Amino acid sequence: MTDMSSALKIAAAGMRAQSSRMRVIAENVANAGSTATGPDGQPYRRKIPVFAEELDRATGVRLVHMSQPIADTSKFRSVYDPGHPAADAKGFVKYPNVNSMVELMDMREAQRSFEANISVIENSRAMLSRTLELLRSR
Repeated sequence: MTDMSSALKIAAAGMRAQSSRMRVIAENVANAGSTATGPDGQPYRRKIPVFAEELDRATGVRLVHMSQPIADTSKFRSVYDPGHPAADAKGFVKYPNVNSMVELMDMREAQRSFEANISVIENSRAMLSRTLELLRSR
């Protein structure tokens, strides 16, 4: 496989991985304000994206992919709200362990990584196009 097509394959795998990461982050943000349905239940637990490397045996190229996200084991937020249906005997409601600022920063990082992979693809295509132009001009 040529270096150019390897670069394109690696960049595409990176884009897929970052896209999956953004979906996990969006799920975390969407559930940030949710609570359990009752006092004994557990609220949504933040998910952490996990990346893994895989070998494309056909090409010999190492690619990245997102494996199953893992649960964040940090403590839930507790808010005193005795009137809430999910409040425990002491009046505290458990909220997800999602920090919106952390999720925002993770989303920005994923977006920048996605854009970097787009740039690799665009530059690879431009180099290929320029090479074809040079070959035609002979």
